[in-house]
Amino acid sequence: MDFKKLAAHKAVELVHPNAVIGLGAGSTMAHMVGFLQQAVQNGLNVGVATSSFTTRQLLAQHGFTVLNTADLAGIDIYFDGCDQFDKNLNALKSGGGIHTQEKLLACMATQFILVGDDTKYSETLQTNYPLVIEVLPQAFKYVAHAVPALLPVAKMLPRLGDKRDGAVVTENGNYLFDLWFDAWPPLATINPVLKGITGIVETSLFYNIASKAIIAGKTGVVVMRKGNQP
Repeated sequence: MDFKKLAAHKAVELVHPNAVIGLGAGSTMAHMVGFLQQAVQNGLNVGVATSSFTTRQLLAQHGFTVLNTADLAGIDIYFDGCDQFDKNLNALKSGGGIHTQEKLLACMATQFILVGDDTKYSETLQTNYPLVIEVLPQAFKYVAHAVPALLPVAKMLPRLGDKRDGAVVTENGNYLFDLWFDAWPPLATINPVLKGITGIVETSLFYNIASKAIIAGKTGVVVMRKGNQP
């Protein structure tokens, strides 16, 4: 059974008529696009924006006109998956390297809802994924020296492309660093410390932003709120 598909179906049920929503990236969001198309065919009116190039193409293929994020002051709901999230719905979105666009839509939204299967949940965040920072090209060397001075416990590596020679360049024209920890510093301190370094645009830690998580597993679909374990 495809648990991500079950979670996506539940998520679409939360979209109210005339809502403006955002969608992130990944296979769960791809399922949501299909279910949204069915809902629109059944009469639902909805506006859609996205943080993902791939999801944008998929929405267009399904007949949606994708709204430009720059033209929006806010949206109703932002749906996205994650690498992992904890009991307080703090999430890491480290894999895709588009966390700046994702966090922008998440912060613009009245509700940010995580969607996926129950393998993404851990009572506390584990260290099997890095914290990713997006960095202005001009600040590459400066940030590479400044971060270890503030967070000496982190192992810091530039993200390199696996299909090209050289560093990964984001859609914003910036570089990425992966920060690996043996144990997480207090989560509340991470974003203020790192974003206090000039040249760091954003981090992949979504701290205290999500309001709900929809997760599916063998026992069915669960809607989580902060402190409410699945």
